Amino acid sequence: MVAKMHERYEDSKLFRIRHSSAHVMAQAVLEMFPTAKYAIGPAIDEGFYYDFDLPRTLTPEDLEKIEKRMVEIVKGNHAFTRKVVSADEARQIFKDQPYKLELINGLETGEVDEHGNPLAEKPEISLYVHDTFTDLCRGPHVENTREINPKALKLMNVSGAYWRGDEHNPMLQRIYGTAWNTPDELKDYLWRLEEAKKRDHRKLGKELEIFTFDEEVGPGLPLWLPRGGAMIEELERLAKETEFQHGYVRVRTPNLAKEDLFLHSGHLPYYAETMYPPMELEGVRYYVKPMNCPMHHKIFASKPHSYRDLPLRLGEYGTCYRYEKSGELFGLMRVRSLQMNDAHIYCTEQQFEEEFTDVVNMYVEYFKLFGVTEYFMRFSTHHPKGLGKKYVNNPEMWKKTEDMVRQAMIKHDIPFIEIADEAAFYGPKIDVQAKSAIGREFSIATNQVDFAQPARFGLTFINEDGQEEMPLCIHRAPLGTHERMIGFLLEHYAGAFPVWLSPEQVRIIPITDSQNEYALGLEKRLHEAGVRVEADLTADRMNAKIRKAQLFKVPYMLVVGEKEVSAGAVALRKRDGAQQVMPVDEFIALVTERIRTRSAEL
Repeated sequence: MVAKMHERYEDSKLFRIRHSSAHVMAQAVLEMFPTAKYAIGPAIDEGFYYDFDLPRTLTPEDLEKIEKRMVEIVKGNHAFTRKVVSADEARQIFKDQPYKLELINGLETGEVDEHGNPLAEKPEISLYVHDTFTDLCRGPHVENTREINPKALKLMNVSGAYWRGDEHNPMLQRIYGTAWNTPDELKDYLWRLEEAKKRDHRKLGKELEIFTFDEEVGPGLPLWLPRGGAMIEELERLAKETEFQHGYVRVRTPNLAKEDLFLHSGHLPYYAETMYPPMELEGVRYYVKPMNCPMHHKIFASKPHSYRDLPLRLGEYGTCYRYEKSGELFGLMRVRSLQMNDAHIYCTEQQFEEEFTDVVNMYVEYFKLFGVTEYFMRFSTHHPKGLGKKYVNNPEMWKKTEDMVRQAMIKHDIPFIEIADEAAFYGPKIDVQAKSAIGREFSIATNQVDFAQPARFGLTFINEDGQEEMPLCIHRAPLGTHERMIGFLLEHYAGAFPVWLSPEQVRIIPITDSQNEYALGLEKRLHEAGVRVEADLTADRMNAKIRKAQLFKVPYMLVVGEKEVSAGAVALRKRDGAQQVMPVDEFIALVTERIRTRSAEL
């Protein structure tokens, strides 16, 4: 099972180090504040945190003292030991800790785990003890604090956090920390944090005039500026060309539909909280669409199909609207209006493996194009306890489709990790996790199996034996949404996009007004060749014009003076600093070839 060798973070040594570091931090905090009430302290991506109810607000000096004490505890070589207890024993141990008592009640009833997360089944109640500290915890942990490298440990900051994320609950103080295997890894992480600030897509999006938000329009509803619009056009062109080569046909669907459609599909009961409220007209309720799926199913159902029609691949860049909570909105990464690289593939069971892996291969094509080298597939399955509540109640189809996905991934040697109880309500799914150039992880694409919708909509085709058969449906979005993909690419490239994707590909810079006419003629020729070009005819000096172009990260700057005009040439200045003089025709051939081939080279 080579394809399954990608280790789950939750199973890694680093996860145990971070989880254990959270306990060490809690010990240090309780020693500083003996009356403190402590809540939860999990390991998270690239670190850990712990929530506390403290008698006063923490200061930066407090963090220094806590971190110093943590180092002392780590050097004490204390073993982590696990003990299973009854609910009553746990209540006695944590009798003065109200947050722990609430979690114990949840564990006893089987509702939530010790971190407050919903449970699919009732667990045993366990404690972990090291030195003088005892915590309600299922683990895992390192065997001894000596496995935590004190030189690779650092507390980062403090923020407010409502208990269990509910604004009606008490506000706690959340201390964030990070831990790594080696000091060099910590150093690299801190560098990446600084680099991430520079690459923040919200900052770059504003500086490069890609997108904006406006309160009068509404939060989470991005406005794409002309430069962002150019990028969207390029991504759509890429998707349409790729999908045409893979045998897709394109469809279009409206932005709203009757309530009946979403009841029919089964989406409304599951997604009501993330849908905008209905509007009513002439006694009929309508919703703006949160997904394209039901309408694509209607398109499939609009005429009879035979097995010869399959696979049928319906593609659309449809705009959807989802009501994300205000506190969860984040730049382009979490929005309420999203343009999705959507498609639904209707196929037979015999065609499933080929179709499913073809979608995965499409991801790989895109990752190569964008220079993404680190990625993996997150395979989300259902949990039997959730049938009829969280998931469609069809255990046979769940087992069958999950086995089909698993076997396809293993057979084609596609690395993946398997996560239980995170499937879509209608079937298993693959979420594609990709890392940007500085190692930040994003979920940017999806590949889902839908066995429930075809049944609900009565979708059928006539098989080779002349009998009606239900198709399987694959729902995929290799480029995710414009919003998340462009946010990812802004950070991945730090705004310095390859020529084909750059909002502005060429800036022409005449040295004096005498070259303006030549610059305008050159601009016209490049525009006719399909290049996004702008001639800077402002009164600024040449160096100021170059600086402006550099701030916009324009790949090619063409400086033209008297010599260039006389020779019919340009002084090419590339974004990376390289310079050369070349004939106009040669430059046009260069830039158009870079665009045509979607080259990463300047």
